[in-house]
Amino acid sequence: MTLRGRRFDWGARTYIMGIVNVSPESFSGDGLSDVASAVQQARRMADEGADIIDIGGQSTRPGFDEMNIENELARVVPAVRAVVDAIDLPVSIDAYRRPVAEAALDAGTTVFSITNGGSKVTEFYVYAPGDRVMAEVENIAPGLSRELHVELPAGSYETACKPGMIGKGIRNAFTVSGSAAPLAEDAKLKAATDNYSRYVKSQTAALETKTAEFVAAVKANDVAKAKALFPVARTYWERIEPVAEIFGDLDPRIDGREEVTEEGMKFGGFHRIEKDLWAAKPDVSKDGPIADQLLADVKEIVRKANAEPLSPLQLANGAKALLDEVASGKITGEEDRYSHTDLWDFNANIEGSKAAIAALRPVLDERAPDLAKTLDTEFANVDAALAKHRSGDGWKLHNELSQADLKALTDAINALAEPISKVAAVVAKK
Repeated sequence: MTLRGRRFDWGARTYIMGIVNVSPESFSGDGLSDVASAVQQARRMADEGADIIDIGGQSTRPGFDEMNIENELARVVPAVRAVVDAIDLPVSIDAYRRPVAEAALDAGTTVFSITNGGSKVTEFYVYAPGDRVMAEVENIAPGLSRELHVELPAGSYETACKPGMIGKGIRNAFTVSGSAAPLAEDAKLKAATDNYSRYVKSQTAALETKTAEFVAAVKANDVAKAKALFPVARTYWERIEPVAEIFGDLDPRIDGREEVTEEGMKFGGFHRIEKDLWAAKPDVSKDGPIADQLLADVKEIVRKANAEPLSPLQLANGAKALLDEVASGKITGEEDRYSHTDLWDFNANIEGSKAAIAALRPVLDERAPDLAKTLDTEFANVDAALAKHRSGDGWKLHNELSQADLKALTDAINALAEPISKVAAVVAKK
């Protein structure tokens, strides 16, 4: 498990938790009565080798008197906020009541640690009302853990765990209250989001144009032209897919595979037309309504994506999410299962990930220069591995690759995924 950029291998060694009691009546005799003292003690514990800092405000000494929730909130939340800002260790909350733990979520960036204890590959989402995706992590294999950093303003949210990566998921509601300074108040992080937003707009403009050309070819039943345009139009989609996925059902309507029918949705969009284009007897003469809906959905997502204010953590999480897309759909050949044009998508995902990291580069150079250099090396390695499968202006088909070819690409992606998973913690650090 990784927390705030630190790896915890349970059972490998003993980890030390530093206890900060903001409860003067604590029976241990080390209870504190003010935030400054809590920060001072947390810093001292960090210097002395603590791995985690735990903060609590309700004493449970023998015969303790239960305080009201307002007093516990007043003790714990300001201390958590100050300690999170002061040190880079993971901070846990020893709350007597659930609302106190929920209220503490606004104290800096929220970090979700997800461990897949089931038997199916799973994914984890943080939803705002209307199933608007605030953050997600996909392709968590059984027995593995992943960390997700997300910046959440005050409001109501749900987490969703989706075993098998289908359905609405196992959901739990939670509330974030209070306020915290946004990460984008940092000038370099603000510049990063502004730069990446410009990149998104350039890609959405091309996505709308190329999708319109693709739709026109489909409606004209020009199979050859539609086949040629299919991977090209999707390139612009795949580069910005983490942004597109924010908007609920629009993503599966545009890019859903046939399995969306298992979730009660209609199979349409790019892949429904792809199926007809690459059928034994290609015929898209009846796909006009599907094509019209695809273009309408693309126009809607272009409008929404261009207006969406992005947070620095969305860039960092998006860079990793694009690698997850490669691992879960492109390497396996599941994404473009009819056309086998998965390497176009693979390359676009890598280009989109690079764009997010490039926007964050000034921050990485300042805060984690060694990580930035490692990312350069691993991106270059992925490019070199992929370049072997160039074919003219495009790429070989997935079904032309050997198992050795796929393994080499998998190894390159895995080597890049490890350092890129550390970027969010660097961005979240103040």
